[in-house]
Amino acid sequence: MEREIFNFFTTLVEKVSGISYQAGKEYLLENRLNELALSLGYKGIKDFYEAVRKNLTPRLLNQIIDTLTTNETYFFRDQHPFEALKKHIFPELFKKREQEKRIDIWSSACSTGQEPYSIAMLLKEYFSAYLTQYKVNIYATDISESAIKKAKEGIYNQIEVNRGLPITFLVKYFKQEGGNWRIDESLKGMVRFEILNLLDVPKKVKDKFDLILCRYVLIYFNKEVKKNVFLALWKCLKSGGYLLLGATELPPITPPDMEKKILGNTTVFYKK
Repeated sequence: MEREIFNFFTTLVEKVSGISYQAGKEYLLENRLNELALSLGYKGIKDFYEAVRKNLTPRLLNQIIDTLTTNETYFFRDQHPFEALKKHIFPELFKKREQEKRIDIWSSACSTGQEPYSIAMLLKEYFSAYLTQYKVNIYATDISESAIKKAKEGIYNQIEVNRGLPITFLVKYFKQEGGNWRIDESLKGMVRFEILNLLDVPKKVKDKFDLILCRYVLIYFNKEVKKNVFLALWKCLKSGGYLLLGATELPPITPPDMEKKILGNTTVFYKK
């Protein structure tokens, strides 16, 4: 890929989403853009680049962002954070919010929905008694329009349900439709999906949450954006709440009211 084209698209994506494509990722960007260009009827990346430079419509921008920001996800990813939720965090939150009878959860980069649906299954399976007494809200957001569309549909293919999902949960919470599986309507009803750019959190997210998950996202931002996004998320966390990052991720900054806790094999960040 020509350096001029690489620089154009990487600058565009970073400006809109905060996601930084470093040198060395040309092959990834080229493959994804080439696929998009051909699907839209262009001969290749160069033709697509010329068209985008002349007339970048909002629809085209959405398609480019979708193509270059969709990341991997699967049900119960890494497993151990869900053990921490089951054994430590949810029991503590239900006890702590006994008066309010309300728990607010935010999956802040939910991709195609496997993370928030995993949380919904966990709650339904192990905390069903609380669900009759408490209002539990799961808010799930992603920058990708196509990812949110798929998440709302709640339909997954055989490969997707084979990744991380216990067979007992598949049988209990999904219905087979040909070669696909549709998630149970009661679980869909527990999650509210929205398109959201994490750069817009300070302007658009006014709610406060007991639990925020932002896993394997900060690694794609440059240092300054990483810090700003983390602080915006931290401000959305209630006192006594928890923030979960990816297994290999560390906070880019340490707010004075943050306490690092180790729960089993999971590191979490608690707001005092």
